[in-house]
Amino acid sequence: MMKKLRVNAGKGYDIIIGGGFIKSCGDYIAKITNAKKIVIITDSNVAPFYLADVLKSIESKGFETYSYIFKAGETSKTTASVINMVEFLAEKQLSRSDLVVALGGGVCGDMAGFAAAVYLRGIDFVQIPTSLLAQVDSSVGGKTAVDLPQGKNLCGAFHQPVLVLIDTDVLKTLPKHYFSDGMEEVIKYGCIKSKAFFERLERENANDFLQELIFECVNIKREVVEKDEKEAGERALLNFGHTAGHAIEKLYNFNGISHGEAVGIGMVMISAAGEKSGITEKGTSKRISDLLKKYGLKTSDSHSVEDIVAAMGSDKKRTGNGINLVMLDSIGKSFIKPTPYSEISDLFAQE
Repeated sequence: MMKKLRVNAGKGYDIIIGGGFIKSCGDYIAKITNAKKIVIITDSNVAPFYLADVLKSIESKGFETYSYIFKAGETSKTTASVINMVEFLAEKQLSRSDLVVALGGGVCGDMAGFAAAVYLRGIDFVQIPTSLLAQVDSSVGGKTAVDLPQGKNLCGAFHQPVLVLIDTDVLKTLPKHYFSDGMEEVIKYGCIKSKAFFERLERENANDFLQELIFECVNIKREVVEKDEKEAGERALLNFGHTAGHAIEKLYNFNGISHGEAVGIGMVMISAAGEKSGITEKGTSKRISDLLKKYGLKTSDSHSVEDIVAAMGSDKKRTGNGINLVMLDSIGKSFIKPTPYSEISDLFAQE
């Protein structure tokens, strides 16, 4: 059964959730573009599974199609990689009316979207997310970016897609680790916006209601993005756990720990800090930790709290004199707490 959501941001676009879109994506893309040329950007892990089907479907609609494959992994998420993509678009002489398709997980969507944002000052792009993390989170909302040596996602642009096609069938080919990785973002949505959703994740197995689960997450994100497209206020709530999580990723040089693992640890850290300070309801961090464990995710890290706090200094959420931390009153109720640098060490200090 197909589900559809409309996002009123950018030009406005549909998110279509269902099974089997990979082989029929050309039908949907043809309805929303006047492009003559389409470049599909994907990575070395996804290409062997899905590139041929996507090419065939798009070509069947009369588009001139090209594919660009980059080496899979967060370590490819650099300015140099995006410049290579942009140069490829220029070599193929794409015009302003042409289109990029991001076929892959969060890294692919972030990079292909950024390339589309800066080529000719912005051309349209379509998201076909193939990981759970990308389906429930990064493919929606128009955040595109690459990492810098100084920190994660520091070079980027807001550039909304013109269509998001979420094919739940592709999750069947995902290694267990990648499914777990996406569950961190799913759990995050329950933490910040829906106690009922969080409790359903505790009671049931996510695999048993995948389409509903994806719809719930995307719908929460849609509501937030429509209110605050450029992250001036409420959208920052989506960063729950990400300040410490990104710091942990940086300590690993973005290699050796996944985004979901790192942010899950960050959610536990900030909840525990909130409980210690009397801000967050007691027992919250344990519930989050137990749910992360249920879906095969880490809840702690070997780096010291001091090292993690020090690495937070390069976070995008920083202000002139501190960091806007996302904290919980309780499960389902979140808020933004501007915190001076001088107080961050004490907040996270373990007793």
